[in-house]
Amino acid sequence: MKRTFFSTALLAATLLVGACSQDKQTEVGTEGMNAAAADANAAANPTVDNPNVLGETEAPNPNAPVMTFTEQEYDFGDIKPGDVVKHTFEFTNTGKSPLVIENAQASCGCTTPEWTKEPVAPGAKGTMQVQFDSHGKTGMQNKQVAVRANTQPSITQIAIKANILSDGANGPVR
Repeated sequence: MKRTFFSTALLAATLLVGACSQDKQTEVGTEGMNAAAADANAAANPTVDNPNVLGETEAPNPNAPVMTFTEQEYDFGDIKPGDVVKHTFEFTNTGKSPLVIENAQASCGCTTPEWTKEPVAPGAKGTMQVQFDSHGKTGMQNKQVAVRANTQPSITQIAIKANILSDGANGPVR
């Protein structure tokens, strides 16, 4: 048993010394080892292109379209359970080039946006209609719509809110 333990320890020491040999560093070189580490780090942490943030070297485009809403938030107030309500947000392109809305996405499936599909010329107006379905909801509701367009930054937020009254089926609220 002592002989097996001694043989295993000797083999492990030999492998450890062989693995730490300085000959390998002279083959690859310090630059090669650092380059391999940098490549591995880049593969593990890829750069994400965020269209909402200007790059360090990117200058703002003075000719970009600008989406200016007359209101950023609309309050429906008190509504009955099951009501489906709509509001139309109006915006103006106050920039110097045509504005194109790529997409509009609501924070919840109960909220549906519809928007002007054709390009909005500088100085012209467009609309974003937001529909809210209160089925299955109660109390205060706040929903956001992220509008992605060819503006800088590329996402503009608008919001709706409503207070869905109790239907009385569960008795008085305490």
